[in-house]
Amino acid sequence: MDSFRIQGGRRLAGRIQIEGSKNATLPLMAAALCTDGEITLRNVPCLSDISNMARLLRALGVQVDGDCGTVKMRVMDHNKVHAHYDIVKTMRASICVLGPLLARRRRAVIAMPGGCAFGSRPIDLHLRGMQALGAKVELSGGDIIVTAPDGLKGTTIFLGGPNGSTVLGTANVMCAAALAKGRTVIECAACEPEVVDLANLLNKMGARIEGAGGPRLVIHGVEQLGSADHTVIPDRIVAGTYAVAAAVTNGDVILEEFPYDGMLAVIDRFNEIGVHCELIEGHDDPMHGVVRITSERLLHPTQITTQPHPGFPTDLQAQFMTLLCFAVGNSIVTEKIYPERFMHVAELARMGAQIHRQGPTCVVTGGTPLRGAPVMASDLRASACLVLAGLAAEGETNVSRIYHLDRGYSRMEEQLNVLGAKIERVREESGSKIAAPAGEAVAVSSDA
Repeated sequence: MDSFRIQGGRRLAGRIQIEGSKNATLPLMAAALCTDGEITLRNVPCLSDISNMARLLRALGVQVDGDCGTVKMRVMDHNKVHAHYDIVKTMRASICVLGPLLARRRRAVIAMPGGCAFGSRPIDLHLRGMQALGAKVELSGGDIIVTAPDGLKGTTIFLGGPNGSTVLGTANVMCAAALAKGRTVIECAACEPEVVDLANLLNKMGARIEGAGGPRLVIHGVEQLGSADHTVIPDRIVAGTYAVAAAVTNGDVILEEFPYDGMLAVIDRFNEIGVHCELIEGHDDPMHGVVRITSERLLHPTQITTQPHPGFPTDLQAQFMTLLCFAVGNSIVTEKIYPERFMHVAELARMGAQIHRQGPTCVVTGGTPLRGAPVMASDLRASACLVLAGLAAEGETNVSRIYHLDRGYSRMEEQLNVLGAKIERVREESGSKIAAPAGEAVAVSSDA
């Protein structure tokens, strides 16, 4: 098991490129199940979750060439419909094969994905959508069995839940409805850029989807879908994470392929805190901008409430909590998507953070320096939060269980070292260093 050894107090400066979006890529890959044609995806990030999705697709009869950079996929066997637990348990996003399998093969058997480190994440909305399209749902031996022997039929579906819309649920229903008979309307659809990216790919394949990016999707079913070549959008969560890294170190960093237009709520909070996110290139295509991140010497407290897009993303809540530890005064962070998503709070406290939690709300009293300490990552974004804290803390910080990070950040330590950080990846059993030295160049080509 690997860990990060971080020497804090180093100001970040330089230029790096944001990788392709993990949360967009996973359903894009699953969409290959909807066609006999070849799907080519470009700008695919090098992540363990992507490798696991490729492994799942191969188990479902898809030929997958490449695990990152440029990935080509083509269905070779239509008879395989079982997503087994040994693969599904590695990532909850495995559920996004449900809609494509049901639409194309009329049967899907998916192992129940279970919960996660910060609470239950049910899939009832996914199943409600499939049932509305005419599918039958059963549970047997820990597997969800969904069948539609006569095919799917378009209808009107409401996909709202107690915490808002569902991104993967919207993706599943959209893929299924693309091949259903007739017209489907999805009300309370997720508005995230990753949903728009999937709609764009499906439309390239021959689907007829209208309204992507808004809460009402209209999908006119077609008989078949074909080949497509598509470039994945930049990862807005990675972009926000590296922007916070620049801010907590009082750095001066330029981020290429910055999805500015998909991060307006984040940029609004940056402005309130005193972090400047200047769009210096890409005004004609702000989803692929170039921004310069700088910050004021004195950061200001603020209030943050996570919400479905276009609100503040839950996946940046932990990273901003680290940033608010350096804002002088009391900040309030309320988590409305996953109310238990505060596993990082106790670890930040080990570094000297003053955070008081009451239910889904935390009060962060900032302005006290953080100090390096051994801390343990509990999930993907909590891992990133602790790395950011280590960059700005006094002394050395050791972050264990960083395999969580490898699910969502490609070569994070190398990217940050290019900017002047000093992070070593250490294999805990032997204490041996296995990271590239600080300052070594990192390839940022989309096909790397």
